[in-house]
Amino acid sequence: MDPLDIIEDLTKVKPAFQPIISAVSHIVIGYEVLGRFNFEDNWLSLRGFFQDNDVPDEYKVEVNNHLLKLAIDQMLHSNSQGLLFINRNVKQLLINSGEDFLATLQTYQKNGFSMNRIVLEITEHEFDEDFDVLHHLLMYYKTYGIQIAVDHVGAKSSNIDRIRQLRPHILKIDTNLVRNANPGAFQDVIQTLTVLARRIGAKLSYENIEDNYQLYFAWKNGGHFYQGLHLAKPNFEIPTTHFTSYDVGEKITVFVQREKLSIEKRYAFTDSLEEKLKKVLSKWQGPETADRFIESVSQSFDKESFRLYICNSDGRQVSSNFQKREKLWVFESEHFGSHWAFRPYFLENVMQMKTWNRGILSDVYSDIETTKMIRTFSFPLSGDCYLFIDISNEFVSEADYLLFQ
Repeated sequence: MDPLDIIEDLTKVKPAFQPIISAVSHIVIGYEVLGRFNFEDNWLSLRGFFQDNDVPDEYKVEVNNHLLKLAIDQMLHSNSQGLLFINRNVKQLLINSGEDFLATLQTYQKNGFSMNRIVLEITEHEFDEDFDVLHHLLMYYKTYGIQIAVDHVGAKSSNIDRIRQLRPHILKIDTNLVRNANPGAFQDVIQTLTVLARRIGAKLSYENIEDNYQLYFAWKNGGHFYQGLHLAKPNFEIPTTHFTSYDVGEKITVFVQREKLSIEKRYAFTDSLEEKLKKVLSKWQGPETADRFIESVSQSFDKESFRLYICNSDGRQVSSNFQKREKLWVFESEHFGSHWAFRPYFLENVMQMKTWNRGILSDVYSDIETTKMIRTFSFPLSGDCYLFIDISNEFVSEADYLLFQ
């Protein structure tokens, strides 16, 4: 398509609406506006037009404004009460200090289309461009009730601090990264974004969901909104009423049952470790004989574990490491006296064990020495000493209920 063909005949440009589905209600809560152009009786995406650096920004702004007006007109005509997600390039948005976009919305507000129904999507990798000016403008838009979403979040981890400054309402994550990126690295990014979203009060929205696995990933990783061809294709028409969408509820019911089963298996595994320890607890004679105790119980955990050690309630290790090397258990006394209270959740877990007199199974994490993903089961031997059993990566990997949480 020649960009001039588009700009000279806007009658061939119209918005398509891709439904966005709520994880809370399982119904469509809004639509993302996608531009389409009628070329030789085929409706083609305008993505290439907007991403072409040779197309003047003024052309893109004109087409975007045309799409925005058509989209709001259609929302009003269909009496839809949902949100409208609008994509804007930062450079184009800043033209005329962002007043053109706001003026259009103010005109429609007079016709009954509230600005708090607008979600303005800004792509993360464009933050490098006049960020201070952008920050000021978006804060200004917020005063009118406009919601802010950061699109393709996580593409540049260096922008985490800028996202904190913006405090957007929504963080949008491209689930294509689930397939294309290193799974472990992407999971780390997601965990970081999940924590960030909680800290700034933002909702996570997963887009480009193309199969059931990506939907499960979005559900399991805190997705508040879902969007993609697996759920609903873009459409020129907007339904006149809310509707339960594309069996999302049924799919999530399957996810819930699967997750409940995994949790039950983890609890059963934890109980089995605890029962083993209760049977040998009488052998515990205090920290002076810690190494002897570990050696006496290690065979009970030979299948699951590769390392055992004991710490007191202050986090000081009162035993050697008893570690499996080439299938043989050996003492490594150099770890005696190490301090571990600096580790996240160490003291909180110790206090929980002391209070409830029960063992705790950790989340999956990367072991510092082996760099492999493991879990740790910790158990109170007394009011002041606690046994830590590191579950091997091999054992964790064979049990899917242990591999994910």
